[in-house]
Amino acid sequence: MSPTRPAPAEPRAPTFRPAGFPFVKMHGAGNDFVVLDLRDGTAAPCARTAARIADRHRGVGCDQLVIVTPPPADLADYGLAFLNSDGSESGACGNGTRCAAALLMGETGKTEISFESIAGVLDCQRNGDGSVAVDMGRPATDWREIPLSEDRDTLHLGIAEGPLRDPVGIGMGNPHAVFFVDDADAVPIAVIGPRLEHHRLFPERANVGVAQVKGRDRLRLRVWERGAGLTQACGSGACAAVVAAVRRGLTGRRVAVEVDGGELFIDWAEDDHVLMSGPTATSFRGVLA
Repeated sequence: MSPTRPAPAEPRAPTFRPAGFPFVKMHGAGNDFVVLDLRDGTAAPCARTAARIADRHRGVGCDQLVIVTPPPADLADYGLAFLNSDGSESGACGNGTRCAAALLMGETGKTEISFESIAGVLDCQRNGDGSVAVDMGRPATDWREIPLSEDRDTLHLGIAEGPLRDPVGIGMGNPHAVFFVDDADAVPIAVIGPRLEHHRLFPERANVGVAQVKGRDRLRLRVWERGAGLTQACGSGACAAVVAAVRRGLTGRRVAVEVDGGELFIDWAEDDHVLMSGPTATSFRGVLA
């Protein structure tokens, strides 16, 4: 009788080992990212590791980690995922997408690239002026899709905190509450933002935008991002602010958005897709310790 052979061991799932792993530090209008290339199938970092990498005092420092992967369902050229600086997952990140696109366009020589994300397929292209554009898809204006915790008129959510009153609710891969004010720089958003981020109306928390209308084609915007805090720029926030302004009749559909780190250009096209263009830059490359 032949001896019983042990069953073959299950292959071990890939893990993320930060020590010695290369990264690229990039930013789009000051919104900064650590880009990790995990196209070899290496697992993404856990929330704790992501927060350590994003820590500005003990790690590399960034608003979000941008993770390039193989396309999960072969619907695009690459997969893309985002982790906030607290380790939580972000549904969409327009500036992070543009940075990843710029990096891969430089590697491949392509001028058009697409990504699969949990917010859908994101198509990117290099503009003639060297900037990178991303199609952020259609905005969500139904309360269930943003999502909200209850049925509300998304054009007038009817909530308030301090000097902020009655925002517009928009979904742009992330939930957004956009408040219109006379002077965006005068609002203590670092104090008010965390309270609104966790308002009971937002079951998945919310990005809080404070927008000042400077003309039919220009907004000034500051954003408190869920999981990241006050950032130099927020791509999905800029898109949400323009959609909110158009819905309120405050601007046209093509708007320059002034953020703390520069300018982003938003076009809410007639096919309902929101296109965002802006600069990208590589800050440095390194290896995680």
